[in-house]
Amino acid sequence: MSFNKSRGGGLGAGGDELVLRGSTSKKWTFLLCLGSFCIGLLFTNRMWTMPEPKEIIRRSTLEVEKMNLVDGDCAPKSIGDAKDVPGEVPRTQDLIQTLDKTISNLEMELASAKASQESMLNGAPMSESTGKRKYFMVIGINTAFSSRKRRDSVRATWMPQGEKRRKMEEEKGIIIRFVIGHSATPGGILDRAIDAEDRKHEDLMRLDHVEGYLELAAKTKAYFVAAVSMWDAEYYIKVDDDVHVNIATLGNTLARHRSKPRAYVGCMKSGPVLAQKGVRYHEPEYWKFGEWGNKYFRHATGQLYAISKDLASYIALNQHVLHKYANEDVSLGSWFIGLDVEHVDDRRLCCGTPPDCEWKAQAGNVCAASFDWSCSGICKSADRIKEVHQRCGESQNAIWNAKL
Repeated sequence: MSFNKSRGGGLGAGGDELVLRGSTSKKWTFLLCLGSFCIGLLFTNRMWTMPEPKEIIRRSTLEVEKMNLVDGDCAPKSIGDAKDVPGEVPRTQDLIQTLDKTISNLEMELASAKASQESMLNGAPMSESTGKRKYFMVIGINTAFSSRKRRDSVRATWMPQGEKRRKMEEEKGIIIRFVIGHSATPGGILDRAIDAEDRKHEDLMRLDHVEGYLELAAKTKAYFVAAVSMWDAEYYIKVDDDVHVNIATLGNTLARHRSKPRAYVGCMKSGPVLAQKGVRYHEPEYWKFGEWGNKYFRHATGQLYAISKDLASYIALNQHVLHKYANEDVSLGSWFIGLDVEHVDDRRLCCGTPPDCEWKAQAGNVCAASFDWSCSGICKSADRIKEVHQRCGESQNAIWNAKL
């Protein structure tokens, strides 16, 4: 019994001690929480300090100024300002056009300079380059080694010779040259014959190009590159040696388009793309032009065409990346796709031989060029061009009276 009593008394004392400790712990917890709250309140009040009146005034002033600027920009125009708007539009358009023309001229001058430099580095002849002299047009007559009779027939008809040709160059700014490359064996009998002919007539332009019918596109490109580097002209013309040309009429025709900086002048056509092998004018890359039976894009027929200086300079600058198709006239037309080019379709550059050109001349509409479509030139031109010249040629004084 005594054992049980003492055990019960021990438990009562321990319980009181635990109760005391619990009440003491709650007090300290309450005091700690209260202290933390006061410290937090003090810290929060410092962080949320109100800005000084000066700052408020400064911010308000800035905001007012900003609002005034916005109001000024968004405010409706007065009646006087509205009247000025129609007049400002044309002036702005004129300024844009002038700037565009200036940029275009600078680009083309740069292209011409680069072409000249490249031509010099490649060893192209520069003896006829005058630098400052301006010419009106350069006529390049495409010819071949086997075409001596054709060249002589041209010299005897529409192409001035000797002193008359030099006078035309000086007074009218017109250059005329037969254009030819070299044979597959440079220095051979064909090249020596051409050299001898040039020493006699001094009217050939030699290209760094291997002659061949399938290389006409490359030859055309080489001609324009060389011509731009040798002569600073307004127009560059390519014509075949079996075509009759009235020089004054051609010059007057081109003079009408001087205001067009990128003019492409000729008889425009759009013939079929010939996919069948073995036919004349076969196009190996026919698949690039769409479905079977499609037509080419508009381009000038290859017997004669003219391009302005800007376009010739463009060819010279981009000669290494311009693609060549099988036909040279198609190739030239493809080089201008995507450019801001004025295509001028003038049928006086592709008249027929007599009686067609004769009737037109009698009616006062002299043709600039005449040939037979069936032969892509004057049929048997070495024999017939004299007759064409007599019946369709302009007067001997026409070139001297022309205002170019």
